[in-house]
Amino acid sequence: MSKILKFTQFSFRDLIVAAAPTVLTIVGICLLAYWLVDPAPPRTVRLGTGQENSAYEDFGKKYAAALAKHGVKVTLVPSAGSSENLRNLKEGKVDIAFVQSGSTNEEAAEREGLSSLGSLFVEPLWLFLREDKGKPPITQLTQLRGKKINYGAKGAGSPRLFRQVLELNGVEKDEVQKFSLANTPATVELLEGRIDGLVFTSAPEAPLIQMLLQTPGIKLFDFSQAEAYSRKLPFLTHVVLPQGIVDLGRNIPSEDYNLIAPTATLVARDDLHSALVDLFVQAASTIHSGAGWFQQQGQFPSAKYTEIPVDPEAAKFYKSGPPFLQRYMTFWLANFFDRMWVLVVALGALILPLSKVIPPLYVWRIRSRVYKWYGQLRAVEQKVEEAQEATRMQVYEEQLKRLDEIEELVNQVSIPLSFADGLYGLRSHIQFVRKRILFLIAEANPTATQGLTPAGVRP
Repeated sequence: MSKILKFTQFSFRDLIVAAAPTVLTIVGICLLAYWLVDPAPPRTVRLGTGQENSAYEDFGKKYAAALAKHGVKVTLVPSAGSSENLRNLKEGKVDIAFVQSGSTNEEAAEREGLSSLGSLFVEPLWLFLREDKGKPPITQLTQLRGKKINYGAKGAGSPRLFRQVLELNGVEKDEVQKFSLANTPATVELLEGRIDGLVFTSAPEAPLIQMLLQTPGIKLFDFSQAEAYSRKLPFLTHVVLPQGIVDLGRNIPSEDYNLIAPTATLVARDDLHSALVDLFVQAASTIHSGAGWFQQQGQFPSAKYTEIPVDPEAAKFYKSGPPFLQRYMTFWLANFFDRMWVLVVALGALILPLSKVIPPLYVWRIRSRVYKWYGQLRAVEQKVEEAQEATRMQVYEEQLKRLDEIEELVNQVSIPLSFADGLYGLRSHIQFVRKRILFLIAEANPTATQGLTPAGVRP
């Protein structure tokens, strides 16, 4: 019979098993906090743009290309213009969109859960008119009475703005024949002479604007009272289209033109992830920061010129630049580390209390290897105590063999040295039960124990 006891200095296996529930609990709670408290930014976002061949459409493509570099897909959602984009934002059909200043107000934006990511560029109110030979040019908006004018498609920003401008001049709605065509078909109608004029609100980069500025027989209206309009309608600014800006060689235009201009604003729903807000604002700083026909280098994007409250993340960018981590690592990696504070808080709240559970679990697991054999010892004692007189000697012999088996198995138990006292105590108790059985055997039949070793077995 083997009498070799197995001891180790420390049981890493038991420590791992004891710590596993705690570790899994911490990991589970941290993952839950990571996803629920501050979920990862989505990989797709819907951007409301504008009509075909509009500046909104052109800039939308640039934003899509900029965010694609960071693994974010931008789905462009075309619309009639600013008003439809604003409606789509309110209805949740888009996540972010181009909106013209003056389309809403601060109270309505807060009520609808909208915030501005900053103003991007000025988009003047362009009024293009056909030149009638032999007739004096139109220099006042009151001269538009009876004319066929395309205000822009329903849902665009220009109809609302142009109506406000006409009202300031005392021109009633029914005094001008209003058309509501989209920009491209309206341009065709103007060139074919079926309408007298059309209205745009757009950045000068729009292809239709560039074409009309160079088309013979088409005249741009000069808002000579632009400064007065900007005082009457605070969301408007007075801008000047310089002489020769379109083509210096051909001197197009041949004179300076005064224009009134709202600003284009990037407006987002409040539930747009803050990381995506950072990406859009950074893209805006690249796309719109250059000098243009109506702006100086670095004038846009800006937290100014918008009546919609600016998103806190966007305001932080305009004040301090891009987030610190995003200056030195990729967007997704920076975002991951930026969100690690959630894990730090969760770990700080969990590790200390839960770590106190691990040592008792470890001790219980080690000692349970010893304690479970006491149940076997108790079973042996019960069978001895309950043995009937007719089969008593047989039961005693069987339980002695059972003790031998228990002792053999106990000797195979591996246990750290710091818990050796428990194992030695178990072995002494096994020997105690054996001696008791031998005593009972000797008492019942004194000759039965002759020839047995002290361990209770025959040689």
